[in-house]
Formats: sequence, C-alpha cells, structure tokens
Amino acid sequence: MAGSTYGDIFKITTWGESHGKAVGVVVDGCPAGLTLCEEDIQKFLDRRRPGRSVYATSRRESDIVEILSGVFEGKTTGSPISLLVRNTDHHSADYSDIADKYRPGHADYTFDAKYGFRDYRGGGRSSGRETIGRVAAGAIAVRLLNELGISLLAYVKSIGQIHADMEKFDPGEIGRNPLCMPDALAAARAEACLGACIQNKDSMGGVIECVISGLPAGIGEPVFDKLDARLASAVMSIGAVKGFETGDGFAAAAMHGSENNDPFITDYEGHIIKQTNHSGGTLGGISDGGELIFRAALKPTPSIAQPQQTVTSSGEPTIIEIKGRHDPVIAPRAVVVVESMAALTIADLMLENMGSRLEYVKKIYNK
Repeated sequence: MAGSTYGDIFKITTWGESHGKAVGVVVDGCPAGLTLCEEDIQKFLDRRRPGRSVYATSRRESDIVEILSGVFEGKTTGSPISLLVRNTDHHSADYSDIADKYRPGHADYTFDAKYGFRDYRGGGRSSGRETIGRVAAGAIAVRLLNELGISLLAYVKSIGQIHADMEKFDPGEIGRNPLCMPDALAAARAEACLGACIQNKDSMGGVIECVISGLPAGIGEPVFDKLDARLASAVMSIGAVKGFETGDGFAAAAMHGSENNDPFITDYEGHIIKQTNHSGGTLGGISDGGELIFRAALKPTPSIAQPQQTVTSSGEPTIIEIKGRHDPVIAPRAVVVVESMAALTIADLMLENMGSRLEYVKKIYNK
C-alpha cells in the first residue's frame, strides 16, 4: 500500500489498523538534540483520545505512547524515532454483521474496488484511529517549532449552523468545553443541538480553524510546493476533511481587489508588515510574516445508527444499521490532528528552506 509517508525532510510514516495489535509512526529527519520524552507526546495524544466526553466514541483506549528508538537521555539522536500505541479495547464483533455490506459515507466500497479486500473491523487503515501516528509525530514537530518561536492554536469554529462569535474569542475556553470552541455560549448551544442529534441517531459536521503565529516570511516554495498547497494536501489527507481554505478563502471570490488586497506598512521598529490579513499569511505560496490562518471543513460522522440503504459486496440491495461506538461529531477530536498536520508541514518546509540561500548554508558550514 503506497501513500503512508508524508514529508520530504521531516518525514513520517504511519502504520497499523484500527483493530490490529497497535498503531504507530516512524519519524525521520528530526534534528538531533531536541529535548523529548514520552510525556511531551502523551499530552497531544490525550487531546484526541476517545471516551473523554459524551460527544466522543465510548471506546476506552488509554492511548499510551512508547518511544522505541531515536531518543537517548531525553534528547533526539537524529536517527528515526519510532512510536507505538497499543490497541486494547477493540470490539471486532460489532462489525461482524456488516462484513459484506458497504457502509454509506465510508471507504468500504472504494477500498474493495482498489484492493479486492477490506478490513471491515472499524475501517482498518481508513479508520480515524490511524491519526494517532499523525498526532504523535505532530507533537514532535510542535516542539521543534516552539524552539524557533512558532506556535499553533487550533479550535472548532463552528458545529453545524452554530458559529463561535470571534468577538468573544477566549483561547482559555478551548480547553474548558468538550467541543473545543473558543466561545462558551456557542459551545453551550452546540451541545444542545448535539444532544438532540444523538437522540435522533444522527451526527453533525463542523469547521476547524488553525492560527500559526511567529512564522517568518519566506517559508514555502513558489510553484508546486506552495505553503498553502502543502497545507491543503496535509489537511485534506485527514479522513473526514472535505474542504480547505486560507485567509478569506471562498469569501474572496465575492470581493473586489481593493477589498481583498492587504496594504503594506512599516511598524514602529521599521519592519514591513501588512495592515490587514485577507491573504491568511501567504502570498505566492510563501509565508508573508503575518499570522497564517486556515480552516478545514469536516463532514458529519458517517457511522450513524439510523437505517440506511446500501448494497452488499455482491450488489444486492439491503438496509444497514451501524452498531458500535462512534463520535456524533468528529471536529472536536480532530482539532489536534489538524494542528499536528500543520506543524509537520511547517517543520518540513522550514528545514527545506535552510538551503534556499547561499548565506544560510555558509552560516552552518563556514569555520
């Protein structure tokens, strides 16, 4: 199976299935000397761990990470970092009665069409559990970026038709409510809607916004490896994501150039900055020194308990009712996944940027 590796220099390969013995990731290209321990990674995994609220699957996984290689005496060694998380609460029997039925909204049919085989126990490689490897690797990328003065903040901006009021934005609120929204009132309204949704055996979608601060101008390549293009590729690779935009995004299509352009000015220290940030922090696929802002749209969880029309693998019409333990909304647990994929992308492009000028190379190699 191709396509399990992401990155050019800071490179990750995820492995494992939802109902296999374990899942994990190998991280290659991380510079030696970065302070790292299992607790640094565990904090990120705890943010996506199931069973933390009524709005997440009740699957009880501790998701304890083990560092198998690449770290010695609390520092990265420069060799591949191998991380493992064991699966301990997989109920494969929940899927036995749908082994020959294609679940609507899932990869069952397409997986079968491609490989002539599928792991029906929770989706195998197509399961959201695959994102454990991404988050574990992302925790390392975030530590690297923090060393460079770069920080990331992701949150749920909307669930269904309920949007956070950005005039009431409170970063502390993101960790206080189970929906990871920065507006307490909006979170309460969304919880009420989700309660009714659960009663109706249905699910809801949402939008995640991510803000990256401290990113210097000049990161990203101007053609096929544009910063926003690489971010789009990374974020769109997350299973539930169906849309991506930076800055004003699709709203820019309804604006005039005089509205959408960001005037350049100098600050009180003489630095060139933008007066506004409609571009979302990129120009020509290269970071412009402003806050990098993007959004990801996540579809409603396709695993719902309502009767749905489908067919069997032999093409016979049938009705399916999906059992098991599933999130009624994906967005809250996906916040850290989006943040991780962004961190991995930025870390990779920053390491690549070290060779973009001769003067950068001379700083490393001149004696």
